[in-house]
Order: sequence, then C-alpha cells, then structure tokens
Amino acid sequence: MGTVPQITLVGAGGMSFGPTMVNDVIRTPALAGARLVLHDVDEQRLRRAYAFASKLNAAAGAPVRLDLSTDPGAALDGADFVLSSAEFGRFRYRRQDYEVPNRHGARQINGENGGPGAVLHSLRSITNTLSICRSVERYCPDAFVVNLSNPLSRVALAVSRATSLRTVSMCHEMPNGIYRLSKFLKVDHRDIEATASGINHFTFFTEMRHRRTGEDLLARVREMFARPAWDYSPAKVRAVQAAQRYSVSAALADEIYMPLVVHVVRTYGLVPCSVDSHIGEYLPFTADVADYYPVRVDVMENFSRFTERLSAWVGRTSVPLPLHRVGHSGEEVVPILAALWTGEARRIMAMNVPNDGFVPDLPDGAIVEVGGTVDGDGLHPDRMPPLDPQVAAWTLPQLDLQDKVVTAALTGDRDLALEALVEDPLSPADPEACRAMFDELCALQAAHLPF
Repeated sequence: MGTVPQITLVGAGGMSFGPTMVNDVIRTPALAGARLVLHDVDEQRLRRAYAFASKLNAAAGAPVRLDLSTDPGAALDGADFVLSSAEFGRFRYRRQDYEVPNRHGARQINGENGGPGAVLHSLRSITNTLSICRSVERYCPDAFVVNLSNPLSRVALAVSRATSLRTVSMCHEMPNGIYRLSKFLKVDHRDIEATASGINHFTFFTEMRHRRTGEDLLARVREMFARPAWDYSPAKVRAVQAAQRYSVSAALADEIYMPLVVHVVRTYGLVPCSVDSHIGEYLPFTADVADYYPVRVDVMENFSRFTERLSAWVGRTSVPLPLHRVGHSGEEVVPILAALWTGEARRIMAMNVPNDGFVPDLPDGAIVEVGGTVDGDGLHPDRMPPLDPQVAAWTLPQLDLQDKVVTAALTGDRDLALEALVEDPLSPADPEACRAMFDELCALQAAHLPF
C-alpha cells in the first residue's frame, strides 16, 4: 500500500452503482487524496461517467485524483481496492431471463436472482466476474475486492471457490429496508437499530429497536401491515399500473407496492428486509398472492435510461448546480474501504460472506448475509441466532440451487445447469418445458455462457 489508496471501479459506466460509488469516495474524508480509476470496456459510457465524476469531484474541492482507462492492466495496476459491478448486455439478457421462462410456463416475477431465468443470469455473471478476478490476480493480487454484481450470492460463492482474493459482496437491501420502514413508521432511520440474517435479497429482521427508547419496532411493523390501509384494492393496483409509465414513479411504486411482503408479515409474522421483486424470487407461492406485479426489468431499464440522461447532462452542462450539497449515499461499500485503510472500526449492517457458523442452521461455506464490523484486520461478521424455522425451510433449497449453479459455471457442466433450472421452485413442473426454455436461452446467450 502507498500513502494514499488507489481505488479502481470496474464497470464504472453502469448506472446501478457507478455514480454512487464515485460520490461516496469523494465524500469520505478518510480517503482524501485517493486515486480513483474508472474502468469500463465501453469507452463512450466511460467518458460520460468520467465527466460526471469530474463535476462531483470539483464541487467537493477535488479531494480525489480521477483517472480513466478502458485497459484493465492500466486500470488495475497498483490498486488497493477494486469495486466490481459489470455486466454485458444487462437489460437485453435480463429481459430474456424474464420473458422466455414465463412463456414456457414459469411463475417468476423477476428472474434476476432466483427463478429459472436467474440460472442463466448466474452463469453469465459468474463467467464475467471471474474474468475480472483473473485480471485482479494478474495486476493487483493483494487488492481487496468488493463484488456488487448479481446474482450476488451465487457470484460471491464462485469467487470464494475459484480465487484466493480477499473479498466481500455487498448489497443495500438491508439498509434500504430500514430506511423504507422508518418512513412508514415515522421514525428517523438513524434512530433505528436492527439486525437481520439470511441470504441476499432474502433476509429477515431478527430485531429492530428504537435506539433512544428501546421500543420494539418489529411489533409496530406487524401492527402497521395488519391495517386495512395495506390491503390492495383494484383501485390501488390500477394506480400502481399507471405509475409504471414514468421511470421515477415506477421506481417509487416498486418500493411501496408490497402485496407479497404484507402477506408474509400477516401470515408468518416475519418481516423481510426486501421488497416483493426480491423476496418473490425465492417463494413458490409468489404468483398466488397477487394478480399483478410490476415487471422489474422494465422498471430498472427505464430508470437506468433516466439516470444515464441525467448524468450525461450534468457532465456537460454549464448551468451551475449545487453538487457540493450532495451527501454520502448511505451505501456501506466505501465505509468498508475507509475502515480497512485507516484501521478505524466501522459497524456494517449487511455483508455477504461464506458461512462459518455465522448462521448456525445453514451450511458452512454457503454465502450468507449478516451484519458485522470492519477494521484494519478485515471483516468480522456477526454470529446470529438460528433462522426462524419457516425461513430456514425456504432458504435451504435455495442453497442447494446456489451450489449446483456455481458448480455448473465453474466446470462448464451444461447438464448440471439444466438440473438446477428444473429444480427451481418457480420453474414449470414439466421437465420438457424446462428443457425447451433452457435450450432457447442458451442459444440466445451462448456468447456469454461457460459452455
């Protein structure tokens, strides 16, 4: 390590994490003076991201040194930290992951992290992420790598099995869940202290209390969702459908239209961290709970286009903008880098790591999501109590699928990938329908699959 860190953001042209990570590095005093290298293989997107980052950096007094490169060697050489969030043909293939299985009889509402579509998404994402890891091993093998690519649990398991890199995988669902519920409860999110555990996009709160009063807020959440206000009448559903025409309102509706979350709270007393589009990828009864769910790929693609246009305009406009007022996002990725760099301990609400007794009733080695602390010695995940028996019953089959999909990706075993797809609880019961959808998806996505 040098006197200041070098942070390389792989996939910097993407809108899911790129702008947020750049902003958070700039807004973190402990990383002042850092060299922040933006890397993407798409030069046009990279230059747009660089122009936007330069505006943010200048507005903050230029606390970091910005650089950009389409060459992985130039971008990674000397890196202390690598943030990886890259995917080829993201929305084109994600739409195939959603539409093709459902045309063959699948009952998935998303297809990103669970469901038959996610088998193909996993194979593509693992293949791409491991190629990035091989570049890291070549140019900066001692770097600490933060994976941000979905399907997060499966990618993380592949990285842990196929590399010796120091790594963690991060997602914002648990912090977002606290923030979302704080608005419903009319409690400042900074006054909420919570713990949760499970697997990514399928974690459940184990405790939620008011920091100052000690009040059990989970009890209030259960009472809140029991009210008729959280029934979804036809008029409410029509309003949500109308909101889908506009990118910003559609993204908002995705956060507050939660018939599945309400059903899980009312029926099982369990409070998920995530919204319907995430937990619904793991529950076999999702399609039976509501007649309508927004098409997640539509929501995200439209919102991504909106943010692309906005960031491009910010990067080129001469209009004075109050960018100096932009604060830290609340994402927990950059705080991890700061804690590792300075040695100053930091509490993290959710990190995805190989299980080592952290969730005692899940298999060791499986990727679990728990809270923990980070300091100069690394990550220190919490040891959580056993999962609720119902959560464990839903989760264990997903870990079997996680193992099969990752093994198929690492070995290039097409038959094992098909087996995992057939066994997914959201796949059609007819094996021939499963094979037809699998063959169709493989033909469409052959360039990015491991076999």
